Amino acid sequence: MATQQEALARRITLPLLIFYGLGNILGAGIYVLVGEVAGIAGMFTPLSFLVALGIVSFTALSYSELVTRFPVSAGVAAYIKEGFGSTPLSLAVGLTIAAAGLVSSATIARGFSGYLNELFTINDTIAVVCLLLLLGSIAVWGIRQSVLIASLFTLMEIGGLLLIIIVGAPELLELPAQLPSLMPSFELTLWGTIFVGAFLAFYAFLGFEDMVNIAEEVKEPTTVFPKAIIISLIIASLLYLSVSLIAILLLSPAELAESKAPIADLYHQATGKSSTIITLIGLFAIVNGALIQIIMASRIVYGMSAKGWLPHTLSLVNSKTHTPIVATSLVTAVAIAFALWLPIVVLANITSTLILLVFTLVNIALIRVKLKDPHPENIKTVGLWIPICGTIVNIIFLALQLVAL
Repeated sequence: MATQQEALARRITLPLLIFYGLGNILGAGIYVLVGEVAGIAGMFTPLSFLVALGIVSFTALSYSELVTRFPVSAGVAAYIKEGFGSTPLSLAVGLTIAAAGLVSSATIARGFSGYLNELFTINDTIAVVCLLLLLGSIAVWGIRQSVLIASLFTLMEIGGLLLIIIVGAPELLELPAQLPSLMPSFELTLWGTIFVGAFLAFYAFLGFEDMVNIAEEVKEPTTVFPKAIIISLIIASLLYLSVSLIAILLLSPAELAESKAPIADLYHQATGKSSTIITLIGLFAIVNGALIQIIMASRIVYGMSAKGWLPHTLSLVNSKTHTPIVATSLVTAVAIAFALWLPIVVLANITSTLILLVFTLVNIALIRVKLKDPHPENIKTVGLWIPICGTIVNIIFLALQLVAL
């Protein structure tokens, strides 16, 4: 039985939140993205990832303060409301983030179908619908169960990356000899390619922003979230830097750029063995990414409904599962529709641009909030320069993305 008075259950601890965040950030992206970055930045690929980390860190720190000030499921929509005082703008931003998650889920589901057909033949439509229905059911089952499953998949993703680091570790012995080739000169053109590579690597770090949407289901969110966001980014960064370094030592940038499955090729190059195990891990990474996006989108819809911005039915919480069943069912259905009927590639490009716009608005919102209330009680804050820098770098990235479109 569902009633609007039923509350979401606070069952997520710091370790679970970290794994949830890592599942968001890692996704399946690194399993293909390292090759694309290498095609642009060449031997400076690790440096591109490092630059991307520096750029994304400003917005991540802004989110860490905003979620401690306003620990609600509406997440970014609530932050925009507090910063700008505009309900229509808050609703538009919230729906944008939810739509981005659903487009991502749809794209991931199509990718799952492709991977699955590598193992055995199955109709694409059946594979997509069955996967999304299964993940929607898991999300309805319960937040703790959903995050535990996502954490298991995240462990598999991390295991795959650690496996590459282990088998590629002997290549690191060549690092001192290769170090001069990894350090760029001060030529403007070289740094131009590094920053273009960083623009692509930037997307490998996205996902921390989705963590805030389960704030009402986290124990002690005001103290847990800053730690979880920072720890998740640190772990992801160490994995990215290690894998990208091994990648350019094992294979040439040209080989990485041409590879459709660079992580699998790295394993094969290092061991001479079949890369089936890495392919299977990549499959789980895809499933994990779709599950987390469905959870994220359902919580945004729930949070905006609870604030009265969307029909109240979407904020109904089941008394047994303590999950927003109506909201979760809706986002699952929309994800299926996106996967089957809409031009996902075009939508994904537009959505990435919208996310940069949202990041810009979030940083501006924090600036406005801090100016109104600079020292809230029992809240860990960041310096005003953090959201200012975040605003500037996101505007630059947004301009580059619009030029690319």
